[in-house]
Amino acid sequence: MKAIEVIRPGEIHIINRENYGKPAADEVIIKMKAAGICGSDIHIYNGHSAFAVYPNIMGHELAGEIVEVGESVTHLQKGDKAVVNNVLSCGTCYACSIGRENVCREVKVLGVHVEGGYKEFLKIRGKNVYKIPNTVPWEHAALIEPYSIAAQVIDRGGLSENDHVLICGAGPLGLITLQAVKRLNVKVAAVDIVESRLEKAKELGADLVINTKKDPLVETVMDFTNQEGASFIVESTGNIAVLEICVSDLAAQAGRIVVLGFPKEKAKISPFDIMRRELDIIGSRLNNNKFPIAIEWMEKGEVDPEKIISHRYSFDQAKEAMDLINEKPNEVIKVVLLF
Repeated sequence: MKAIEVIRPGEIHIINRENYGKPAADEVIIKMKAAGICGSDIHIYNGHSAFAVYPNIMGHELAGEIVEVGESVTHLQKGDKAVVNNVLSCGTCYACSIGRENVCREVKVLGVHVEGGYKEFLKIRGKNVYKIPNTVPWEHAALIEPYSIAAQVIDRGGLSENDHVLICGAGPLGLITLQAVKRLNVKVAAVDIVESRLEKAKELGADLVINTKKDPLVETVMDFTNQEGASFIVESTGNIAVLEICVSDLAAQAGRIVVLGFPKEKAKISPFDIMRRELDIIGSRLNNNKFPIAIEWMEKGEVDPEKIISHRYSFDQAKEAMDLINEKPNEVIKVVLLF
């Protein structure tokens, strides 16, 4: 079978690998049909990932057809259309014991810590695979994983219909989260410095877009929220200054700040700001069994992945796709590779 391998940062090749043998009793083999390119894949390609080793086969936004099924796997059968949960957990540590496998002490992520799905076939435990309706196109199915991250954000932050939402960062994940929160018909403002991303946020239903190169952030957010501040904030920029201002100036009384971005710097945050407004500052990582929710959204048409996909490439054009993202990031939202 063919696979996309990053030999070393910046060098990517299509290689030939031996096909798998029969799956173990608890495994399935999937013939890949479509795969999304995530920011973490670009970090690996560019050599900026803290976790990746080389050579590396990336890929964790995956959709394909079941072609082999282990004897103990009962929820899947040959020919099923399926997607892959990229979170691999130990099942025995404290986090796993309380049902939070996404922050397992030994968590591994497909395509980051272990070999991923940018290859013609993938062998994986059946428990990590979900059947999807035949009505969902392959390219859309590949994006169920990032929509599961949005479902995790909503769950962690406890989104309600009364919230004023502020999404900091209108990149792919910010825009996907925007689509997900607008299902509840809440008021949403999106913040970025790239005008094309903000235009896409408008198209996806943002009630207000804020370009911080032009607009005063604090005053604009306060006007938008009737001087209350945002009650539900998603920080996905990875800019430490943005997180700091969310805590100091943008969050409402009893507000929640869900942290997705992870800059290397340490934040300068006043405990007084947290205490006096009783803020919740909440981490959100990967997804915790949120695939069924994201699949349901897509099946019911509550989200529209087509508006997120900006480019499609054949999987053997992976280098061209990665280079496009590096060279013209403002023109790209989500790239899908077709197998």
